[in-house]
Amino acid sequence: MQAHAQSEAPVLVARAELPSVSVISTTPLPGIGLARNVFPAPVQSASLRDLADSGAADLSEFLNRRLGSVHVNEVQANPFMMDVNYRGYTASPLLGTPQGLSVYVDGVRQNQAFGDVVLWDLIPKAAIAGVTLMPGANPLFGLNTLGGALSIDTKDGRRHAGTAIELSAGQHGRASLGLEHGGANDKGLDWFVAGTTYRDSGWRDDSPSRIGQFFGKVGWRDGATDVKLSLAHADTDLTGNGLQQRELLAADRSSVFTKPDQTQNRATQLNLQLKHALSDQVMLSGNAYWRQTRTRTFNGDLNEEVIGEGPSPAACVDEAAINGEPNEACSGIATRTRTSQRNMGLQGQISMQGHLMGLRNQGVLGAAFDSSRLNFTQGSQFGYLNDDRSLTLVNAFADGTQDSSEAFDARVRLKGRVTTWSLFGSDTLSLNEQWHVTASGRFNDTRLKNADQLYPYNNATTQGELRGTLDGNHRFRRFNPALGVSFTPSPAFSAYAGYAESSRAPTSVELGCADPEFGCRLPNSMAGDPPLKQVVSHTWEMGVRGLLDGRWNWNLGTFLGDNTDDILFVANNASTGYFKNFGRTRRQGVEAGVQGRDGAWTLGMNLTWMKATYQTREVVGSEYHSGADADNGIVVNPGDRIPQIPSQILKAQVAYDLGSQWRVGLDMQAVSGSPVRGNEDNRHQANGITTFGSGRNPGYAVFNFNGRYQATKNVTIRLGVSNLFDRDYATAGQLGARAFAANGTYTDAGGIGTTFYSPGAPRTVWATLRWSM
Repeated sequence: MQAHAQSEAPVLVARAELPSVSVISTTPLPGIGLARNVFPAPVQSASLRDLADSGAADLSEFLNRRLGSVHVNEVQANPFMMDVNYRGYTASPLLGTPQGLSVYVDGVRQNQAFGDVVLWDLIPKAAIAGVTLMPGANPLFGLNTLGGALSIDTKDGRRHAGTAIELSAGQHGRASLGLEHGGANDKGLDWFVAGTTYRDSGWRDDSPSRIGQFFGKVGWRDGATDVKLSLAHADTDLTGNGLQQRELLAADRSSVFTKPDQTQNRATQLNLQLKHALSDQVMLSGNAYWRQTRTRTFNGDLNEEVIGEGPSPAACVDEAAINGEPNEACSGIATRTRTSQRNMGLQGQISMQGHLMGLRNQGVLGAAFDSSRLNFTQGSQFGYLNDDRSLTLVNAFADGTQDSSEAFDARVRLKGRVTTWSLFGSDTLSLNEQWHVTASGRFNDTRLKNADQLYPYNNATTQGELRGTLDGNHRFRRFNPALGVSFTPSPAFSAYAGYAESSRAPTSVELGCADPEFGCRLPNSMAGDPPLKQVVSHTWEMGVRGLLDGRWNWNLGTFLGDNTDDILFVANNASTGYFKNFGRTRRQGVEAGVQGRDGAWTLGMNLTWMKATYQTREVVGSEYHSGADADNGIVVNPGDRIPQIPSQILKAQVAYDLGSQWRVGLDMQAVSGSPVRGNEDNRHQANGITTFGSGRNPGYAVFNFNGRYQATKNVTIRLGVSNLFDRDYATAGQLGARAFAANGTYTDAGGIGTTFYSPGAPRTVWATLRWSM
């Protein structure tokens, strides 16, 4: 989807129609475009200037600061590895997280086939021209659009001509260098290239990150035809130290629980786009893409089997693990994974506008094909924790090798193939100048085949029994409809209402970990694949929006989304679990916003009240819950809140122009508290003896400062301060084993639980110099 901006003037994000944005494309591909106030849903858009003025280091951070109903869970405690949540649905880089948002760049779906994860670090920020967030279960955006779709439009040489160098430096070793160049000639050619290198030492212990990104695009336009070929490449090395025990966090917020926790991503994508106008009323558009992604992870974790059993973390010796025999005295366990994915696909559509039975009509009809091949390997081996809680591996085999491909525990070698055929269409019929009806739908046919390369391997997860094969051949088909109506009595007011359905098929990782008899230590192991049903989302929308006094955009709306056969990860003890279909879940809420400009002042505010609940009774595992039964189970009842989703989100922004050169701004994100994972019944209570911590993420408010100084026509200096008042807060949490005392020493007391939190970053200051030529 692309929002077509008419200027580069500073604009705050708005749900309602913005003066600088007149039409939107209603599918991932560009089309003729539909007037924003006619579309029956509250679309949000942001421009290149919005992204720059926000001071955000990454796209996910910008979404958190500026888009309504969006918040983040920093589960990995890395700004490039955030869980981005919109209306209680998630786009996450972490395997095992229930995914509910689809993400597109220039019409290419970014959700990876293995787990539907979104790797935010692979999206080149320097190449982003604008973003559009489509709400609800919009079927036109394909699988996984349960709660919404994010579409990203990239720069080209025709719209973004010139050369620029950008230097940035700040606290915690943050430094980046970027170069971009774009241009066009009178022969119809245009070109754009952008390269960025980023380094960050991280504010937590041993948490460096390195990112390298390249984006290039060449285009040709001749009359009615527009062709573009783009290449994107990224090479990243990220540290995500994640959750920390509350006692250790209180003593030192920069501390980490265990280390290392490293993720390396390398990806290359080619995308060929074509657009051809047959006439003023008919347009053809399409694309064909190829992408290869390689991911490696290395995680050092506590071996929970020894808590309360072993004398000390360093008790493990090399001889105890010879020839792959598990040693229960080893306090640590290291896991390596390798994931290789190759994706290719093509899609095409025809967009038409004209008259049907004398009424103004606009329609889209298209088809798409996507194919993915994946290869996943995993292995673990024992080690022992050092005083700084880093992990030293022991030799897993007599020859001394520590290669995880030959490790003894929870070995997995899985190959898979996923193919999806889709047919989609949409039609907007204007009954008159005021009333408009939009009907759309998409049929998806997905085939997923898993091939187990190790069956019937006997590993630690199966506890001495032969693991079930991961082989499987599955097919998921469904037609998802949508119907909406809009009322536009004047350019300054419109109302809308609609209903939509969308679905997502189970992924290879979910089907590979669906046997309750053999739980998985996700994303570290798999065992068996009983069939799972696809998830179906049903969304109702209604609201009003308008323009007041020609300056103030406002919006007020409500939504309700029900998921049937939701796929959730259900724990069966502290360290393992399995995926299963979970009856029904619900997200409902009210959204309101206002934004505009008055003289030198630019103001905006978005408020979301939201309630995300389970709607089915279920018994789930939670060993360290204060109310767990003898089998470590707790009962989830209809109405219990889903963890990690706040009830209220308030965002406010204010900016002031000090003449033609200076601009200063302040923004705030206030988020209410929520239950942590493991507290699905919302009833956990700390007693100070066997359980510690409230089992809740406390609410918080964070302020950020941004300033811009236009030193000359070609030189721009920006200053950013995140978490201006240095607030201590946490965005994610989980119940777990209390393995260490407050002073960091290992505890022998087994069965003691506590709450873990992922701390938000402290105050961070940085400056950016941009020189344009």
